[in-house]
Amino acid sequence: MNLAKYEVKLDQFEGPLDLLLHLINKYEIDIYDIPVAEITAQYMTYIHTMQQLELNIASEYLVMAATLLEMKSKVLLPNPTIEMDEEYEEDPREDLMRRLIEYRKYKEAAEQLKEREMEQSHVLTRPPIHFDREESNTVPAGAADVLDMIKAMSKILERRKWNKPVATTVQRREIPIKERMSEIINIISEKEDGVSFYHLFPEQSKSYLVATFIAVLELMKLNEIYCMQKDHFDDLVIYKQNQVSYTEGE
Repeated sequence: MNLAKYEVKLDQFEGPLDLLLHLINKYEIDIYDIPVAEITAQYMTYIHTMQQLELNIASEYLVMAATLLEMKSKVLLPNPTIEMDEEYEEDPREDLMRRLIEYRKYKEAAEQLKEREMEQSHVLTRPPIHFDREESNTVPAGAADVLDMIKAMSKILERRKWNKPVATTVQRREIPIKERMSEIINIISEKEDGVSFYHLFPEQSKSYLVATFIAVLELMKLNEIYCMQKDHFDDLVIYKQNQVSYTEGE
């Protein structure tokens, strides 16, 4: 697999507005008074980390990044004295605020329709289904999300930048994602109290970092593992979801 061309699709986000709304909710930002510098910094962490890992991201995310940076520059510019006869210039945040509020309304409406659809599906009679609680893959409440992992990954990349030798001969090595997934599951299976996210990155080569990061994302997507974090700046700890080991053939 060519890691440089691997496209990461984060199912948690349906687009840049969805990502921004998630950031606003996560960091308890007032949607009616958006601090442009803060929200831009959080958003650019996501973009820069993906670019450093040489992973393809949808162009719409890059367009939003450019919009936020332009908005930030306008907000930071000194405000000249406004003459009475000059045309009023709208606060650059107002358009973003309106778009986010409108998007939130549609998102909430879609969730309500989905709930109604699920309620209607229970009206039809069907044979009872027995669920084995031991095989449940429900993610615990308070589990860390993709943004927490991206922040942790940005710290690893920063550490790699400072730790790498001044002059090195780099030999590119292809690392199969499924092979790395199996290795991660084996590591976590040996630790009942979880494994630190940083412990999964003993090597500092770009191909190894990318393969490991993608492998963790894929395992989370498959509900094989979950990640916990007490506070925003605490270390991430990864746990195995159940006792069924991941195999390459699955």
